[in-house]
Amino acid sequence: MAGSEAYALGLDFGTESVRALLAGTRTGRIAAEAVTAYPHGVITERLPGGKTVLPPDWALQHPQDYLDCMARATKQALRASRLKPQRVCGIGVSFTACTMLPTMADGTPLCLMGQFAKRPNAWIKLWKHHAAQPQADKMNDLARKTRQPWLKRYGGIISSEWFFPKALQALDEDPQVYHAADVFIEAGEWLVWQLTGRLTRSTCHGGYKQCWHPRRGYPQPAFLHKLHRHFGNFVADKLTGQRLAPGTCAGHLTPAMAGKLGLPAGLAVSASIIDAHSGVPGAGVALPDVMVMVMGTSTCHMLMSRSEKSVPGISGVVPDGILPGYFGYEAGQVAVGDIFAWYVDQAAPAYVGQEARKRRQSVHDYLSSQAAALEPGQTGLLALDWWNGNRTPFVDANLSGLIVGLTLATRPHHIYRALLESTAFGTMWIIELFDKAGLPTKSLVACGGIAQKNPLLVQIYADVTGRNIAVAQAANASSLGAAVLGALAAGAKAGGHSSAPAAVRAMCQKPTQVYRPNKKHHAVYQGLYRNYKRLGNHFGRYADPIMDQLRKLAR
Repeated sequence: MAGSEAYALGLDFGTESVRALLAGTRTGRIAAEAVTAYPHGVITERLPGGKTVLPPDWALQHPQDYLDCMARATKQALRASRLKPQRVCGIGVSFTACTMLPTMADGTPLCLMGQFAKRPNAWIKLWKHHAAQPQADKMNDLARKTRQPWLKRYGGIISSEWFFPKALQALDEDPQVYHAADVFIEAGEWLVWQLTGRLTRSTCHGGYKQCWHPRRGYPQPAFLHKLHRHFGNFVADKLTGQRLAPGTCAGHLTPAMAGKLGLPAGLAVSASIIDAHSGVPGAGVALPDVMVMVMGTSTCHMLMSRSEKSVPGISGVVPDGILPGYFGYEAGQVAVGDIFAWYVDQAAPAYVGQEARKRRQSVHDYLSSQAAALEPGQTGLLALDWWNGNRTPFVDANLSGLIVGLTLATRPHHIYRALLESTAFGTMWIIELFDKAGLPTKSLVACGGIAQKNPLLVQIYADVTGRNIAVAQAANASSLGAAVLGALAAGAKAGGHSSAPAAVRAMCQKPTQVYRPNKKHHAVYQGLYRNYKRLGNHFGRYADPIMDQLRKLAR
């Protein structure tokens, strides 16, 4: 690599697509990137083939989509970059989580085997698969009754989105699938397995989604046995594989996969990381007490600290969970961009689209321009941002969205602004929970496509929180963060880096665009926020059954 900059490949697997990004390891220069959408998308109604109907709250994906789209995106990025493949030194993988699949001992997904193709529990359960809520409830209830020590690390409750409830759902509903599987694995870990031919697991996926701790391990077999008589040996039988920290070399690119990607065999491949966590270094953050909001279809709130605290409703606190040397915290909102997309695609009147086309704007841009002319409180509306359940603080997939204050004078841009504001209130609640736990947020950094494309939204967040919000320069922070991990896995001798701080300093630019709160707007939003919490506590904390009853009727 002497005389020329090496490049790391970041592979970022999101909800709808995979992005391949090539970043210089010394300058951070983005040589090229390419995005390929999954042909099967998110499978929510029928399994591929069209005959097997899925119940409500299912969200599955097709494993072949990951492999095919990864290869296509990587080759497209290489062609666009005009780099010689030999200049790539390492590969990092970030993946939305918890996305889980059962496989055979050689890594073959059960859903690709003929006898299991029509069995829903044999398929990949995407992070927003919420049909395992009964199993999550059962696990939480038993953990509280038996005072399981691991539950405290997750704010006292775990989610239906997580690994153990999804695996237990397979055992409850289709024991044949469960027993046929040799391995249950996160999709990010499975991708690394496919790239290297070695089954390894990630401390990031384990700590945040699999109830694992580096010193204390997993929930004990006796506890799992009480959940189901065949679940006690789940860890020993189906969670095999060494755990490695992101940035650690998990293996090297096999000749077969090298041929599919158009890269040299033998490249170092990092242990995988959750996509939101990858966004922290990608946003240029390597210090504690800075909350990084990774904003997309959902939002994850990431914070590093030197101390370990208990925070209600968080998705976990993990030693070295984001970067070495710090406790990494994760909280989040299940739906953010998904809510805005729902309104535009499903609820906005047809005339809004017609007006947007006249102005040569997207519907989002048109509604944002109309909503920006409104003052805080002028809509007369207040919404709860629970269109896909609640992650923090209640961790309840059965909660649903709410809009209060609708009148005959309500217009589409009023509703759109109220939805934007609702997600900002949800973030404020998360910040408040961390503050009360003794983890003050000194500054906020936003990253992701929404933060880049919707200035009104970021300004509302600044006005609601009363804090400055910097927007990361990286348009795709999670992809860049994955490339940083690829450079770490390669090491300095191969053209990468030997430490995370060095890699972040070299490859990730510090944010320069900053949104500052409007004091007048903040004062109005403080009152609206108090009412938002009143609504939230009524339907969440005090367990008003209305939302749950409505969801049951809808099923």
